[in-house]
Amino acid sequence: MDTVAQLRSQWFDYTHYLRRERFLDDQFAQLKKLQDTSSPDFVFEVVSLFFQNSEKVINIMAGALERSVVDFNQVITYVHRLKGSSAWIGAMRVKNVCIDFINYCEAKDIEG
Repeated sequence: MDTVAQLRSQWFDYTHYLRRERFLDDQFAQLKKLQDTSSPDFVFEVVSLFFQNSEKVINIMAGALERSVVDFNQVITYVHRLKGSSAWIGAMRVKNVCIDFINYCEAKDIEG
């Protein structure tokens, strides 16, 4: 088996595992359908941007949560941003954690 075929097989197996374990949902499959020969790196680029943006948003949220007086409405705004981008790429578990996080923020539960 050549290297490209082997990598494709590993990619298929890994994405299947992530869907089976409910890390990814059907939205990720839809995202993959947008990739074609004119944009062979489309999924890679979108997921890379998601990770870059998510890191920034999480760092901002962490800073906001470390303040002596937490502005939960500000935190909720950033969690909504993370939830939306997670849903867009099909990162189901991240999206679901964001929903829980929003509920904690609405209850002003810093321990949650």
